[in-house]
Amino acid sequence: MSYSFSGIKNAITAVVLIHIMACGNNESKNTKKNTQTTQAAYVQVSPEFNADSAYEFVQHQVGFGPRYTNSEGHTNCGNWLEKQFGLYADAVSIQKAAVKNFDGKTLHIKNITASFNPAAKTRILIAAHWDSRPYADQDLDESNKNEPILAADDAASGVAVMLEMARVLSKNKPSVGVDFICFDAEDLGKPQFENSYCLGSQYWAKKAKESAYQPKYGILLDMVGARNAKFVWEGFSVKYAESVVRKVWDQAVQLGYSNQFYYYRGGAITDDHYYVNTLANIPMIDIIHFSDETKTGFPAHWHTLSDNMAVIDRVTLKAVGQTLLETIYKEK
Repeated sequence: MSYSFSGIKNAITAVVLIHIMACGNNESKNTKKNTQTTQAAYVQVSPEFNADSAYEFVQHQVGFGPRYTNSEGHTNCGNWLEKQFGLYADAVSIQKAAVKNFDGKTLHIKNITASFNPAAKTRILIAAHWDSRPYADQDLDESNKNEPILAADDAASGVAVMLEMARVLSKNKPSVGVDFICFDAEDLGKPQFENSYCLGSQYWAKKAKESAYQPKYGILLDMVGARNAKFVWEGFSVKYAESVVRKVWDQAVQLGYSNQFYYYRGGAITDDHYYVNTLANIPMIDIIHFSDETKTGFPAHWHTLSDNMAVIDRVTLKAVGQTLLETIYKEK
């Protein structure tokens, strides 16, 4: 992953109870028949999210090799993403810029935006970073720490979910506008250098504030493809957009994905959504993998060479993708 993490294991302060269900015993010595109350099954309104297709989109990105900003893999993958989104979206725009890395090097970044229903006033923003980390600094093997990672989960999974959503939207137009944004240069930073992560979203957010762009809300996807992923309420998401957190988590549970989406309040993570919230004033949440089995709070493959196709799971991709499609198609 690509940001500072504010002690999520110690920051889980409460279980947020959204739905309270009262259970009673219908049996009574004075009644001859038991009374059963059945809840109507939830009726899905969105088209099906194809997890196999999303998996292939992850695999295609990984096939370019490491995709850290300024690398050959980055250039090739960026060109492919531009063309692939172009097959589905009503419009694709590219935001290019030269920004400085923490070490003084110039990074040539490319933020990619794919839009549906460009004229719609009500808009939903979905985003993920598409670059990979150039060093496996969390790898347990010291000899691997300076090696670039394939980043199947962090962050090809988020981009793959957006691509599959875009494919679905191209065949089933939603009533609202949708903008998918691939943020660049998110994962090159180091914790000791302030604001060294999320350079693409920082640049984009400053420009967005100067424009008239104001979506209803945004959803960031980061590490959303690994097996047994658990998503909790991230701190900045709750601070800036709690109603959106509730909307998305409730939707996930209604669809049957309570094994992935948990009503726990976690720590605050400085991810792309932080800058979209603070610089662009757009309420945005972060769907990100949490683990209570590691010291970092992130899954064991985070920033290691183990972040490859072996960790990717279609069940997780489906849970995230179908939840977001349902959220979009229920917007008016």
